[in-house]
Amino acid sequence: MKFELTEEQVGFGQSLGDLLAKADTVAAARAWAEGDTGPGLAIWKRLADQGVNALVVPEDAGGLGGSLVDLVVAHEALGHHLAVGPWIESGAFLATALTGDAVEAVAGGAVATVALPPHVPFALDADVADLVYAGTGDALAPAEVVEVRASVDTTRHLAEARPSGEAVPCADTADAFDVAVLACAAQLVGSGERLLADSVAYAKQRRQFGREIGSYQAIKHQLADVRIALDFARPLVLGAALGEVPASAAKVAAADAAYLASRVGLQVHGAIGYTREFDLGLWITRVRALVTAWGTPAYHRGQVLAAITGAAR
Repeated sequence: MKFELTEEQVGFGQSLGDLLAKADTVAAARAWAEGDTGPGLAIWKRLADQGVNALVVPEDAGGLGGSLVDLVVAHEALGHHLAVGPWIESGAFLATALTGDAVEAVAGGAVATVALPPHVPFALDADVADLVYAGTGDALAPAEVVEVRASVDTTRHLAEARPSGEAVPCADTADAFDVAVLACAAQLVGSGERLLADSVAYAKQRRQFGREIGSYQAIKHQLADVRIALDFARPLVLGAALGEVPASAAKVAAADAAYLASRVGLQVHGAIGYTREFDLGLWITRVRALVTAWGTPAYHRGQVLAAITGAAR
């Protein structure tokens, strides 16, 4: 099967990329980490105006009624530019799981988040969210924030949330979970692509022993390995969006590729890559957080094994 993005999808991805490139997302991420959510929320509103929250919400609920491929295009751009906020929780999981007035609020741009134990034990950025939910079995209920905790990624605030109201009407949360897994995989691919691009650019500029370090075979081979890993991961992510492969397979491949990109990026940059002042570290810690977000690698490998062997989900 040959698959290509439509002209509209390509244009949508480019428009989001252009918007985010001009929005100084790195400064917004650093401010978000320090508790200043103003710049990040301003970017959130601009993206919401572009319909990012409403992509998979049905048209009769105020959404765009788009496809999961549209979702992948958007979330790859979000990962590439380090967008802050609970985008996976709002625009993927809750946009798919909620119904009625609740999903209309999400489609309209409300900052919404969810805790869904055991795979999503904490609600991301619940301290700044308009709507907070907690999973109770196969249902969702409004929740209150109990405690905010730190993450390895300082731009992600993790909150313990407990149900504080009656369950709200919702669709199949298992299907919505897979949509969130897919969005997470797309963000990992986008983050990996950014790490690779920055590493290649640095390797062309940094000189050692009179030569650019990118001219050394050892560096070339490592960067080529990242390129191959990302090129193998992206078709799986798009295949999962089309329903051809399990979302777990896409998450495993995307996580492995992005994690390799972060390791190689750190090695290529050397000591400067460890500094907090250098932007590379923001993507490295984002990848580290997303690798285990919405299900650990072990869980998703188990899901892939179950799909291959025909075991019950």
